[in-house]
Amino acid sequence: MIVLVCFALVAGAGTALSPCVLPVLPALLGASAAGGRRRPVGIAVGLATTFAVTIVGLASVIDGVGLGPGATRTLAVIVLIAFGVAMAVPALAARLEAPLARLSRFGPRSQGDGFTSGLLVGGALGFVYAPCAGPILAAVIAVGAASSRTVPVGIAFAAGSALVLLALSFGGRALAGRLRGPWLQRALAGVLVLTGVAMAANLDVRFQSAIADHLPAGIVNPTHGLETSRAVSSRLSQLRGAPRFAVASSKRGDGVAEPKLPDLGAAPEFTGTQRWFNTPGGRPLTLRALRGRVVLVDFWTYTCINCLRTLPYLEAWDARYRDDGLTIVGVHSPEFPFERGAGNVQSAIGREGIRYPVAQDNQLATWDAWGNQYWPAEYLIDARGQVREAHFGEGDYDRTEMAIRTLLREAGSRDPGAMAAPRGVVHPTFEATPETYLGRARAERFDPPPQPGTATYAEPGKLKTSHFALSGTWNVGDEAATAVGDAAIHASVVGKDVYLVLGPPPGGRAGTVRVELDGRPIAPDRAGADVHGATVRVDRQRLYHLVSAPKGEHHRLTLRVSPGVGAYAFTFG
Repeated sequence: MIVLVCFALVAGAGTALSPCVLPVLPALLGASAAGGRRRPVGIAVGLATTFAVTIVGLASVIDGVGLGPGATRTLAVIVLIAFGVAMAVPALAARLEAPLARLSRFGPRSQGDGFTSGLLVGGALGFVYAPCAGPILAAVIAVGAASSRTVPVGIAFAAGSALVLLALSFGGRALAGRLRGPWLQRALAGVLVLTGVAMAANLDVRFQSAIADHLPAGIVNPTHGLETSRAVSSRLSQLRGAPRFAVASSKRGDGVAEPKLPDLGAAPEFTGTQRWFNTPGGRPLTLRALRGRVVLVDFWTYTCINCLRTLPYLEAWDARYRDDGLTIVGVHSPEFPFERGAGNVQSAIGREGIRYPVAQDNQLATWDAWGNQYWPAEYLIDARGQVREAHFGEGDYDRTEMAIRTLLREAGSRDPGAMAAPRGVVHPTFEATPETYLGRARAERFDPPPQPGTATYAEPGKLKTSHFALSGTWNVGDEAATAVGDAAIHASVVGKDVYLVLGPPPGGRAGTVRVELDGRPIAPDRAGADVHGATVRVDRQRLYHLVSAPKGEHHRLTLRVSPGVGAYAFTFG
């Protein structure tokens, strides 16, 4: 506990000194320089409060109602521009801020230029500053549900950042104290408005990327050494715990005869979930309430092709055995941030025809409670609430179905009769290119490897089998590569099917991906389900089916990607 809190405090202070603070710095200094003497304190407290709430709880609320990080940026833009306009027009400021000032005993009662108004501006800046906390946010999400340390770790990070930002605020105020006159307030108002406009146009993100491209790694991410230190990594590993049911898959026998199912222990309860789908009134389910029924818990995420290839079997089992006493519960545990959106999950459920209950596990709380490490993973629970079988990955469907039938008979169900008949089953080829990611954190077999930030890549020559390359201009982050100008992805692939997780450009408009096979626009008899006229329309963040050959084949694949489209991960089958 002490190690993690100290880590969060120091990491928070280091983050406030890194380039990611640059988008909020003009507004921070501008807002601190005007108004009462307590205004910098209010700004620091407001920023820290919003930031801590975002880490500890607000992210869950936003995910639960289907909003993404863009909603918080929009709120910040509105508040910054509104306060900038109010500062430029003192009469308007008095009318808008007087009611807020009266709510607090701090600061003036006639004009909101003290502690109270500082809280509001700082609160808006907290939404902008929150993305700076990428690594610690991952740590908080990972250990929070398992160890109940979310609140102290989140507060420690916010406090570390707030102390540094408060010092910067007072420094800017001291400088402004030497420059007096009404023109100063108007100039500072302009700073707030321009910052809001820049954020609305995503100029702050581009500026941060440009800075990161030209500064040493020690300046860009001064806390990297601490984040990856042995002490912190060891403590996080201890809090996550060992997989609880990992030994189960080794106990499976051969064939499809009625299996002997061991008792693997009590099933952990669903915990830390957000929205529930396909339940009466959207109410959560509990394993305690499901006692007397056989339960199959499926961990999945909607961009995982291995999970999607499992769904026809799950849907068939749900239809065949629900009335006999089987309840299937899908636990949607996201891999990418956009998979936390309730709207995205709901669309995937409708698109795939899922009728059994599905829970959002955005913070991986249930995932950690089960000690799970795989997509997909299926756990079978008997009518007494004991885990009796587990399977990780695709395959062995007949074996799993026989285990379901065994547990139904143990629970007193009548003979279930014939086995289920799944429809829409896809059988991957035995030999296929291994999956890879386009974000630099997990990119493999790229020639040359993607570089962090924005860079231009040359057209590649001949590629080795199952190797990849970028050409044109790309902005490469940890999880995705985003096309900046004319950009393409080149690959030498083996298999029957090619899938790619894509996201549209910001702002709600759709992007496109032109698909070429062996140097020509892909033919209809090789085009995947999402390809029309050799082009994919990228209008949402999901898995796109690019190539669908009748058998396993070797091809040179080229994808011409329009600006703003983000590419996350390739999978093959």
